[in-house]
Amino acid sequence: MTTHPIVLIPGDGIGPEVAVATVRVLEAARAPLTWVEHHAGVAALDTLGEVLPDQTLDAVRERGIALKGPCTTPIGDGFTSVNVQLRKRLDLYAAVRPVRNLPGIQTRYEGVDLVVIRENTEGLYSGIENEITQGVVTSLKVATELASTRIGRWAFQYARDRGRKKVTVMHKANIMKLTDGMFIRCARSVREAEGFTDIEYEEVIIDAGCMKLVQDPTQFDVLLLENLYGDVLSDLCAGFVGGLGVTPGANIGTDCAVFEAVHGSAPDIAGKGVANPLALIMSGVMMLNHIADTRGDESCRAAAGRIRDAYNQALSDGQKTRDLGGQLGTEGFASALIERIAG
Repeated sequence: MTTHPIVLIPGDGIGPEVAVATVRVLEAARAPLTWVEHHAGVAALDTLGEVLPDQTLDAVRERGIALKGPCTTPIGDGFTSVNVQLRKRLDLYAAVRPVRNLPGIQTRYEGVDLVVIRENTEGLYSGIENEITQGVVTSLKVATELASTRIGRWAFQYARDRGRKKVTVMHKANIMKLTDGMFIRCARSVREAEGFTDIEYEEVIIDAGCMKLVQDPTQFDVLLLENLYGDVLSDLCAGFVGGLGVTPGANIGTDCAVFEAVHGSAPDIAGKGVANPLALIMSGVMMLNHIADTRGDESCRAAAGRIRDAYNQALSDGQKTRDLGGQLGTEGFASALIERIAG
């Protein structure tokens, strides 16, 4: 049997705990994976003197796929975001956040099943900021036709491959006519010129789009956004289905892909054994399906199905962590899934 070497980046705070639980579940599902551990974030800073060591980046480049726990990002000062650095340095230009209701998790909404696709390398997250004079700071929003076109192409291809029917671009081109204007023009051009006219397409100004999402998220299918908008909207959409603890994430480029839990490192509960590992487990399912799609290994897709069935059944049975109203800890929830995979 072919095995796929995966870089495991445990992360900070609760990251190592949820990573251990996730690996247990993947192994129980007979996913054909081998692991090599590398570090990023505070864990790397403490041991290697930098938050994103070259050896971690080189390992991901060599193996092509990583599974990453949450990494701490200081607010207002300190080192720049490890997540942003990782995406830029590996050119992981497509962020993918599926959002759907799960059995056993009651929210204000039902029937939510959408995907947020975010351009991952440009916009205000380019990090180009300057203090012009004391008390006056500028921040530069960067947009290129190359990046806008490739994320548009990626989104339409994703929609077609997954049987999705509609792509909605959310923008502020009524105000930012050059940057956001180019983003929507590139999306239109890709759809018309590259034969994606079978996919329904719409453009929505983002402030009105937020209102429409809150009114009825089921009217949306695939959302395509530039970097900052995508970051904000993906968290908003997670709120429809129970929060960041139940939504997976992926960052995909031409040569590499990093799958991650998109929630924070929660240092206040680190080491207590109560963190919910579901988001990283779901990201592991995304990773297995990605391997099946890109490397043709259907045993990975079968393992992904076993895990998905297990967490759907566990949640339906009321087997949940405390953040979801249950009583299980990190390892207890992993064990509940493993029992269902084995049974």
